[in-house]
Amino acid sequence: MLADTYGNSTYQEKSMYDRSIAFYFAILVFVSAFNTNSESLMSQDSPTLSYPETKKVEQVDEYFGVEVADPFRWLEDDVRQSEDVAAWVEAQNKVSFGYIETLPFRKEIDQRLTKLWDYEKYSAPFRRGDRYYFQKNDGLQNQFVLYSQDALDAEPKVLIDPNTWSEDGTVALGGLAFSDDGKYLAYGVQKSGSDWRTWQVMEIESGKMLADKLEWIKFGGASWSKDSKGFFYNRYDEPSKEDEFTSLNLNQKVYYHELGYDQSEDELIHSDPDHPEWGFSPEVSEDGKYLILTVWKGTDDRYRVMYKDLSDPDSELVTLIDNFENEYSFVGNEGSTFYFKSDFEAPKKCILTIDISDPEKRNVIIAEADEAMQSASMVGDNIISNYLKDAKSQVKIFDLAGTFVREVSFPGIGSAGGFGGRRDHDETFYSFSSFNRPPSTYRYDLKTGESKLLREAKVDFNPDDYEVSQVFYNSKDGTRVPMFIAHKKGIELDGTNPTLLYAYGGFNISLTPGFSISRLQWMEMGGIFAMPNLRGGGEYGKDWHKAGTKTQKQNVFDDFIAAAEYLIDNKYTSPEHLGIQGGSNGGLLVGACLTQRPDLYGACLPAVGVMDMLRFQEFTAGRFWVDDYGSSKASAEEFEALYKYSPLHNVTDGTAYPPTMVTTADTDDRVVPGHSFKFAARLQEAQSGENPTIIRIETSAGHGSGKPTSKIIEEVADQWAFLAKHLGMKPSFPESE
Repeated sequence: MLADTYGNSTYQEKSMYDRSIAFYFAILVFVSAFNTNSESLMSQDSPTLSYPETKKVEQVDEYFGVEVADPFRWLEDDVRQSEDVAAWVEAQNKVSFGYIETLPFRKEIDQRLTKLWDYEKYSAPFRRGDRYYFQKNDGLQNQFVLYSQDALDAEPKVLIDPNTWSEDGTVALGGLAFSDDGKYLAYGVQKSGSDWRTWQVMEIESGKMLADKLEWIKFGGASWSKDSKGFFYNRYDEPSKEDEFTSLNLNQKVYYHELGYDQSEDELIHSDPDHPEWGFSPEVSEDGKYLILTVWKGTDDRYRVMYKDLSDPDSELVTLIDNFENEYSFVGNEGSTFYFKSDFEAPKKCILTIDISDPEKRNVIIAEADEAMQSASMVGDNIISNYLKDAKSQVKIFDLAGTFVREVSFPGIGSAGGFGGRRDHDETFYSFSSFNRPPSTYRYDLKTGESKLLREAKVDFNPDDYEVSQVFYNSKDGTRVPMFIAHKKGIELDGTNPTLLYAYGGFNISLTPGFSISRLQWMEMGGIFAMPNLRGGGEYGKDWHKAGTKTQKQNVFDDFIAAAEYLIDNKYTSPEHLGIQGGSNGGLLVGACLTQRPDLYGACLPAVGVMDMLRFQEFTAGRFWVDDYGSSKASAEEFEALYKYSPLHNVTDGTAYPPTMVTTADTDDRVVPGHSFKFAARLQEAQSGENPTIIRIETSAGHGSGKPTSKIIEEVADQWAFLAKHLGMKPSFPESE
């Protein structure tokens, strides 16, 4: 989902950066069994909240003969441009943070979380040229630092430290691209969480910054020419100041930038004004002979493919795949034979080859398996394929003819990522973690199949004090859905355990069992963490994904509601002790389930959610999401489906909604904050009873990528304190014993 990833780029350094840092913290919890305060939180009286008055306007839209009022339309305006919206944000935050300050244990939670978070975090290394690179965070640094090494056992040297770029840590490293000879590094700079990136170039040996500066880059990276004289990249035209963070992103173009020249002199490689909604991801083949242009128009893995022979300066782009019917993700090439990860006649994905001299012929070399293939890379003379087996990582090695070589052995059930490299490498690197296993990084020898541990995170907890299980339950229509459950050992299943149910359910994104300090603290405090793998995700391939999209999106909400009912029926928890959480598409999930079953939850945490399902496509990247959601303008059928579950439009006056803390950021230009603003205003208007319905609006932060550690810790502490208060939790704080 372009709401949660860069999009369709396959460039290894950038994707490795995203996997390792954007959320190196994935999903779990931690240990200790010391109660320092046995006072029941349920006995604490909540202050009576007085919400700011939100003005209403006369705005009515018509969809297929149905009139829909939108009285909070003015809250869609950019907070940077609208004094009224800025004043509303300030007034809401005054109420919200005033309430948060009254929450019991907020200070203790923040202190313990900060201590837990303070451990060294590493990405898996990768090699370019004669050097190795990795990212590291010393513990509480706001941003990860990029290091280089002359050898794996050599002393690491700081190459880029984004923590020096701003005092508050809101400027982040937003993408990496190394030249083929290892001499230069192009990298993106991300400010305040915005999707816009400014790219710069460094000479690695000297650390000297070149004058090259490229702007208005979004949903893309850079790919160097073989001679290392420049790189290909995609960008949009410069928007007006008023529309910079809200307007639709249209007419992406591909350029070639030669070092030493101004961006205005860059060579236009490709544009398609007849299809302004199409995007283009350029990648140079490792042998340097071809430019592969992957063409996309939404979030589905459905691509056109073009290529250009770079050995011939006069060559034109040639169309290889001329439709958007299937996935064709470029993996690598052997001369004129291109390797693709594809769902062509293979819903769970396969590896096929196309010889560009005979492009009509497809040769499947790695057939579709029972497990869904998530990614593939070509390293040495091997294809490394990463599968999911019931949402757990399974990695297999094949030769270039597709013959199975071996399976990679992991130290348990968990999530593995990495496995990048080059054709002249005989090694690759990966990271592995699980709910009760902090991240470790490994070097994998492709010749011997041996994994060597490089670094292991040292976190102040005993993994043996926790247990992780996977259960299966039936959704409303009988579909069998898996769910991971993690908690301290010895918890009594008596229906009173504070439980956090977290999910996503969309855009072919798979949730796997990984490590998370925040969830670790939740479990240390005595909570149960549950994560179901809903339809709409990619855990079981294309059919599983499609079963949770467009007019079938209700399946996702049914799966989530059924997970809540399973936890209640099996005495893990009860409605008054059950909290739900999700972000982005997961924020939509929480918003929809909150409005459909307000009786089922004790507290709700929708984050940066898509809440107005009739207008999401009108802003920034929203138009891409039509692949998953459909569109209120496309057909009466899709409008009716969206209108039926749209969180904003299904809030009912006089309903007793559970305690809810909506979270968003004022500078989010992916899921614009107007979604959350309008939803929170409507909830406050409709709420009966005294349960709080507050909105916490982060400042100088975006959708999540690039958010500094300090802001992450503050937000998590606020969320856990909110849940503890309303789920009746009695937190444990071991250091206070």
